[in-house]
Amino acid sequence: MTVLVGYVPTSEGEAAFTAALQEAKRRAEPLVVLNSARGGAPVNMDVAPEEAIERVTARAKADGVEVDVRQNMHEGDAADEVLRVAREVDASVIVIGLRKRSPVGKLLMGSSAQRILLAADRPVLAVKP
Repeated sequence: MTVLVGYVPTSEGEAAFTAALQEAKRRAEPLVVLNSARGGAPVNMDVAPEEAIERVTARAKADGVEVDVRQNMHEGDAADEVLRVAREVDASVIVIGLRKRSPVGKLLMGSSAQRILLAADRPVLAVKP
């Protein structure tokens, strides 16, 4: 089993990574860091720069946690990709970061975090920065 974290280069993503690293250490499991961008998007701010990936990899290795970073492109919603990878790696837990959104914002834009929380067939740890 593994710990899966949905990572984006934001304060929410950093909080999720920190919590996932702690979970991986506590469970003595490897960590899969998913930083997936939607295919065909002309600009995507969710793609972590190489420096951020090197930093999270170094943090995991310094803590003695095996880490696998996946930056594959996906089609459709990010939540579907997180759930797909969770099944693929048989994740024991999915860790996601939450950001504050207004009720109207959730209604109009949807919420990947909400979709993951409702559709996951395994535990989900949701953290705030």
